[in-house]
Amino acid sequence: MADRGALIDSARSAFAASDWSTALEYLSTARSEAPLEVDDVVLMARSAWWLGRVAESLALAEEAFRGLCDTDRASDAAMMALQLSVLWLTRGDLTIGTAWLHRARRILADLPEGPPHAYLVYLEASFGQITTGIEAWPDHDIERLADLARRFPEPAVEALAMVVRGLAELRRGDSRRGFALLDEAMLPVLAGDVAAEWAGDIYCTIIHTCHELADFRRMEDWTRATEQWCRQFGSEAMYTGICRVHRLELRSARGDWPAAEAMLLRECADLAGGNPWVAGEGFYQLGEVRRRRGDPAGAREAYDLARTAGVDPQPGAALLLLDAGDPVAARSALTAALAPRDALSRVRLLRAATEIALACDDRTGADAAAAELREAAERLRSPGFAAWSAHADGMLALASRDAPAALAALRRAEASFRADRQPYELARVLLLLSQAHELAGDAATAHVAATEAHDILARLGVPEDRDEPVVDAGPLTPREREVLALVAQGAPNRRVAEQLFISEKTVSRHLANIYVKIGVGSRTAAAAWWHSQGVADSAVS
Repeated sequence: MADRGALIDSARSAFAASDWSTALEYLSTARSEAPLEVDDVVLMARSAWWLGRVAESLALAEEAFRGLCDTDRASDAAMMALQLSVLWLTRGDLTIGTAWLHRARRILADLPEGPPHAYLVYLEASFGQITTGIEAWPDHDIERLADLARRFPEPAVEALAMVVRGLAELRRGDSRRGFALLDEAMLPVLAGDVAAEWAGDIYCTIIHTCHELADFRRMEDWTRATEQWCRQFGSEAMYTGICRVHRLELRSARGDWPAAEAMLLRECADLAGGNPWVAGEGFYQLGEVRRRRGDPAGAREAYDLARTAGVDPQPGAALLLLDAGDPVAARSALTAALAPRDALSRVRLLRAATEIALACDDRTGADAAAAELREAAERLRSPGFAAWSAHADGMLALASRDAPAALAALRRAEASFRADRQPYELARVLLLLSQAHELAGDAATAHVAATEAHDILARLGVPEDRDEPVVDAGPLTPREREVLALVAQGAPNRRVAEQLFISEKTVSRHLANIYVKIGVGSRTAAAAWWHSQGVADSAVS
């Protein structure tokens, strides 16, 4: 037994040194000879969690909970129930997570108030946030948690209180104050003053909020800092499924599509069995990567999987219909998706709603969507929302043939997407800027913008004709306008193809579409129509 005692002591020392593998191995060996003390079972559970052995960790934590109850350690048992609740909730299993939350609440109802009550209030508010979004955080829970943090000033409790208060400020529209509180809440996490399970929840809550508010720069900064912090332990256990999905969305936003697609495939496969909600988020992101890469069948498959998992794949699914040339169906799909959403979750759909409404020649609908997006960007002071709003306003101005307004709005969007290193978004805006410059009579600058856009899209692997925005200043798409402008100057198909970096076959297809749209039957008639519109021709270098 002396050897067993030494083995347990070594395991405890290994755990203190963050050597989870050795701690778990030694404690498992000691456990095979005789039952362990409950605190050592707790160490086993936490070691398994750090090693990413989630199922084993949860089973050990439940065993530890029973041991704490048997030894009349009610406060510790309540904390273990709360830890089990947060682990299940952040992995998307709301039923089991809520059951553990109820169990913790029942135990704490008979105990004097202390730090565990703060964790309980945080989780009760967090459950509302998970199920219905930021706007569901109850004010009375926010105030009670702040009071508990003042009375029991533990670093972890103070961090949780700052998270809840920060989200409340964001809900009220004070993004500067809200994000300042969320940023401050991360400091004790990175200092190691918060238990890993709760640190993971704080991190994932902040990353999810950054994603919801399209604040990719802050999202990337905290992801980088947390990755460095986790590296010292050789573990990514802090990252729950939704966090990994959002990290992959960052890679997608930065244009790393092949890696993002492959990793999303693996992530969704791992999550699909026990975590359908998070898997659905992953499937949606997979669909977005595939849609942008010009793989409609693959995108449709991923969106269907997201829908099966309970995640509405919008606006991507509607934009896929738009890409297929069915704007009416796209509008119907997006209108249905917008109806049940709260104010915050609607924002992500509004730029697409503007684009689709314009494609349907529904200026009233486009104006309404853009106005709602503009109001949300101003109220929430989100740089991402502001870029989306400027993009939508630029589309509206182009549809009105208002070149100065289009240039002003699109330049704001360009600056934001360029600074935020979002190449696909930048290319889309540059294509519209090219059209706005053309409308203003500046063919040379229009050509520069279009060339940069096509270069970016070529690097991203976007196939020809997949990159064109739907909105334009007439009946033709921007690429059709480019083709017709060159044809009207007398350029043969070969020269048009060289100028626009597309194939002659694609030029011929564009011309066929142009003839149908403007009601002519020949190249000469199409050129005459173009000149009759009074639009400046694109330059042929």
